[in-house]
Order: sequence, then C-alpha cells, then structure tokens
Amino acid sequence: TLQPLFPLTKSQLPPCTLTPTMKIAFALSFMAVGATAFQPSFAPRTARSVTSSERLPFVTSNDVAASSSSTALNMGLGTFLKNKLGGGSSTESITDDEVRSLFYLWNDALQTGDSKIVAKRYASKPVLLPTVSDTPRTDFASIKDYFDAFLQKKPQGQIVEGQITIGDGWAMDAGIYDFTMGIDGSKVRARYSYVYKFEGGEWKIAHHHSSVMPEGISIGTPITENEVRNLFYLWNDALATEDAATVASRYSKEAVLLPTVSDVPRTSNALITDYFKAFCQKKPQGTILESNVIIGTNWAQDAGIYEFTMGADGSKVKARYTFIYVFEDGQWKISHHHSSMMPEGTLPQAITKEEVRAQFGRWNDALATLDSKKVADRYSKNAVLLPTVSDTPRTDYALIKDYFDAFLLKKPQGVILEGDIIIGHNWAQDAGIYEFTMGATGDKVKARYSYVYVYEDGDWKISHHHSSVMPEAFLGPAKPAEEKEAVSA
Repeated sequence: TLQPLFPLTKSQLPPCTLTPTMKIAFALSFMAVGATAFQPSFAPRTARSVTSSERLPFVTSNDVAASSSSTALNMGLGTFLKNKLGGGSSTESITDDEVRSLFYLWNDALQTGDSKIVAKRYASKPVLLPTVSDTPRTDFASIKDYFDAFLQKKPQGQIVEGQITIGDGWAMDAGIYDFTMGIDGSKVRARYSYVYKFEGGEWKIAHHHSSVMPEGISIGTPITENEVRNLFYLWNDALATEDAATVASRYSKEAVLLPTVSDVPRTSNALITDYFKAFCQKKPQGTILESNVIIGTNWAQDAGIYEFTMGADGSKVKARYTFIYVFEDGQWKISHHHSSMMPEGTLPQAITKEEVRAQFGRWNDALATLDSKKVADRYSKNAVLLPTVSDTPRTDYALIKDYFDAFLLKKPQGVILEGDIIIGHNWAQDAGIYEFTMGATGDKVKARYSYVYVYEDGDWKISHHHSSVMPEAFLGPAKPAEEKEAVSA
C-alpha cells in the first residue's frame, strides 16, 4: 500500500475547480502511464527507404513505422492536444528521395499531353512563374493555359542537379533541369524551384519558378540614338585613312557586307578588306543625309540615305544604307552593312517614240529664245557636242554655250526630215536628217544628226549630239555601182 508523503485531509485541500480541458489532459496522462505499464511486446515495422529510381507521389501513414515507445505516444498526445485545442495542424512526413520523386510525377503528367492533368499537380492556391511567359499563373485556369502551349513541344524533363529542403508540411526542391522537346529534338536547360505542400492528403506544387540560365542572357549595353549615328563616323574616319584593313576592322567577326558596286557578298574579313582596297582608291568621305535608328539588346540599326564625295575626282554618289551594329568584345562593331544605289536612278523611265521625237522640239524651242544658256541647259552634265560647223568637241557646259553664242546669231529653226528612234534603259537615240532655216539670211542648211538622250535628275537631257554636213554636197554624189566596177576594171 502506497502512503502519501504529505497526508492531507479533504478539508485541508485548497479549493480547485477543474476545467473540461484540464479533465481531458489528466485523463490522457493516466492513459499514457497505463500504456507504459501494459506495453505489448512486438518489433517495430521497418520504415521503407526510397531509392533515387523510385517515384513516390507522397508518404502516407502506412509508410511510417509503428511506434511502441512512451516518448512516441506522448508526441502523438501532443499532436492530439494541438488539434483539439487549436494549437496547430497535422503534417505529413517525407524523405529527400520522395521529394525528388514529386518532380517525376509532374514530368509523367507532361507525358500525357493533357494540360488539365498537369495543372492538377498544382495546389489550390498556386503560383507558377514559367520559363517562357512573363505572366504569373496563379490559378488552375491560367496554369492550364500555359501548358496548353508548352505541351505542344512534347517536353520531357530530367533533373541535372538539385537541393532539397524539408519543413513542417512543406518541402522545396531547387536546382537545374534539362528538357528535351520531342517535337524537334531540341534541348533546353533552365533553373527551377518547386515548393510542395501537403494538401488534401497528397503533396502538391504550391510554387514553381522556372527561369532560363542567366549567363546565356545578354545584358544590354546602353547606347543612345546619337551614339548609334556616331558609329557611322567611326567607320567614315577609317575610310579617311585609306587603309582597307583599318576599315575592315570596324566589322564584327561574322559580318556581312553587301556593297554598292560589287555583286559579291563579303562574309569574311579577307573579302571585306579586298572590297575596300579598291573603294579606298577613290578617297571617299561620307555624310548621312537622313537616318532612322532602332536600339535593341546589344544591337542597334541605323538605316537611311548617305552621300559620298570621291576625293579622287570630286564626284558625288548618293545611296541607301543599312548598318546593324552589335556589341562584341567590348566594342560596337558592324555586323551587317547593306549599301545600294538609289532605285529611281536605276529603274527604267518609260518613254515612247513620240516623246523621244518631242525632245528635238524642246531643243528647237530653246534655239528660238536666242539665249545660249537655255540651249546649253538642254544638255546633260557630261554631254558631248560635235557641232556642224566647228572642229572643236564641246564637252562641258561652257564650251557648249560658247558654240551657241555664235550659232544663235543666225536665228536658226530646225525641222526633222527623217529619223530613226531606238529606246533603251533610261536612254534613247534619235538619228537622221534635219534641215535648218536661218532667220537672219533665209538660207537653208540640211545636215545629218544623232541625238542620244539620258534620263538625269528627273528629266530627259541630251547626252550626245553629233551634227554633220551632208557629205555629197562637197564630195560630190556617190557613183553608181556599175560605174565603180568599170573604173576598177
């Protein structure tokens, strides 16, 4: 018989009122003591281990070893009390291998090709930050929408490396995974973070963040529109050195040059250098007349119209240009350069035979003004006049005007008697016989003529004019064929 160490009578006990909670606690404490006293004798069931090749979706209470220790029973009591008294929520245990297997459960869902099945792997309040979409997906519908597109690529994933953390009712797996796209065999590597939570009796994805490998992303080097335009002048300064290798050094490693006056695409440093060996001999210096700039991530485009003055002869050439610059090895270089002639100067200008013949009338009207400047204006920039009554070729504006200063004193007016017209690509020819009446004297003069017209600066001009006296007038008429034979005999 056990005797109390400090015997007290009922009247000596302090007044005490037990709350319902206290009653439950006392009762369960006595149950725990009883369980220890009458503990049955059996061996605990061995917990199941998970290998890396197994893919367990989650751990249930059946996979947990039965416990017979009083400590374990009291831990169970603590959980029971928490639930009854509102002190917390029950959690489900999980191992590292089982956490890893949750990825493969999701990957198996991908293989079904069904976006609904994949979306069901996510928790009731999920967050998906996908690899190739800027939009956070925060509910079933938006997650399903993402996988509607992604599953068309037939992806199959494999974890390359990962780190697992297990908490109270949650687990995290973060690392790097690879995907092989069944539709084309391409491979994509990305970083991943999965946060799993135990919900509704199974482990679900509460948070999934997937991102491209950052070292493969170009970090934009800032550049302004004015700085892009100034890149042209770096290239132009290289032209001024007249050193082809210096000019070629302004181009990137894999540049493409489609030059103005060569049909050959220049796709290497050697070919680009070769082009500028010839071009630099003209001593070109360029200026941009108009441009349009677009700026991207580590690239920029400048396209428009530029004009070159050739120091070798003073000629000017206008052309269209496109430069695409890339940031390479710490410098902005030309990746693509396309230069082409102004198309309106190269496309054929339509003209009829009647319009060709009308060009003579315009020249004849200029004669009627008796103004040598107006007559000379009918000739092109590089015209050649071989006149009827002068031995001197007239090859510039001043010489042509000089000839007509004298000729117009005769007040000539012409008419074409016969002629033959040929039309080419932006040029036309009219050749035959014309006759002039000299208003000053009334004399008539017949001559042979050749006009070659060119389309220049939006107008048809005389590029070549050859006029000659009728040869029989001073050489005598040609002898008949029979008479020629008799003489030769």
